[in-house]
Amino acid sequence: MTASRDKPEGALRRGWTTGACATAATKAAYAALLTGDFPDPVEITLPKGERPSFALALEGKGEGWARAGVVKDAGDDPDVTHGCLVIATLRRGGNGVTFKAGEGVGMVTRPGLPIPPGEPAINPRPREMMRGVIAELGGQGNVEVEISIPGGEKLAEKTWNPRLGIVGGLSILGTTGVVHPFSCSAWIASIHRGIDVARAAGLTHIAGSTGSTSEAAVRAFYGLPLEAMIDMGDFAGGLLKYVRDHPVPRLTIAGGFAKMVKLAQGAMDLHSGRSQVDFAWLAQQVPADLKSAVLSANTAQQVLEVCQGNGIEIARVVAGAARAASLEVLRDAPVALDIVIVDRQGSVIAHAA
Repeated sequence: MTASRDKPEGALRRGWTTGACATAATKAAYAALLTGDFPDPVEITLPKGERPSFALALEGKGEGWARAGVVKDAGDDPDVTHGCLVIATLRRGGNGVTFKAGEGVGMVTRPGLPIPPGEPAINPRPREMMRGVIAELGGQGNVEVEISIPGGEKLAEKTWNPRLGIVGGLSILGTTGVVHPFSCSAWIASIHRGIDVARAAGLTHIAGSTGSTSEAAVRAFYGLPLEAMIDMGDFAGGLLKYVRDHPVPRLTIAGGFAKMVKLAQGAMDLHSGRSQVDFAWLAQQVPADLKSAVLSANTAQQVLEVCQGNGIEIARVVAGAARAASLEVLRDAPVALDIVIVDRQGSVIAHAA
């Protein structure tokens, strides 16, 4: 989960996932466990063949254990874990490679995630990468790998983890090991995991919202539990396509008027940099005497105010069109869909079901 989505201008620097950092720390700690020496910097091979090197920020060893730490560099991505210290502590013993959640790394408590309940929130690909570097260095390979991120429990409050049932800290993530700045993939993956957890919990009604105001409004409107709420952001298409392939009985999409206008016009990415309100389309939805006012408006909010002042229920029209556009994406999926439009004060101003 990221802290801000305001993309800076110019070329952006890529970074490394928590999974890549944990793998580098694991390799350094295991090398020290075998030889007594820490490689610094330590090089790892990522799934797509890149070979980044990581400087160690922490080293420690004792009888039967070794510890190494790497500071995460997320590049120019606004990642809440940028700058955190990812520590791997390896202890001899056990049968094969086992994993443990240390300080600041969460535990999975609900079904629906790639890792079952009762396990540390260390995703399959990072586990595979860590096992790989241990095998690469040889030795018996019977070790416990404990991953910790000091301060991770506090940082996790800014992520999806609490509503996904991951308690006590962050997740160790990363499919490729690389963080691409302002990539949509991480957010869309979080949407998918939220749907997975809701389905596994047997929820029959979930709601995707564009922001905190619409989420609070739609949650109160239906009395939904937090686990049913999906932080869709601008990625309506990512939500709808996943629900199409992984149906739930009922789906609500909620958002402010401008975002829902863009959805009504067929846009599936609602970000202001990737879709725009079509005022000509809005003008077609109002009586002739209001068309010029709509066409000359600067914002969708201004159109809403003009229509409300003249008794025109433009929000209801937009909600219906947004539902029709969304149903086209859902195709014939067995999903009952409705749209809720929320004003800036958090009141529901239109509902299409």
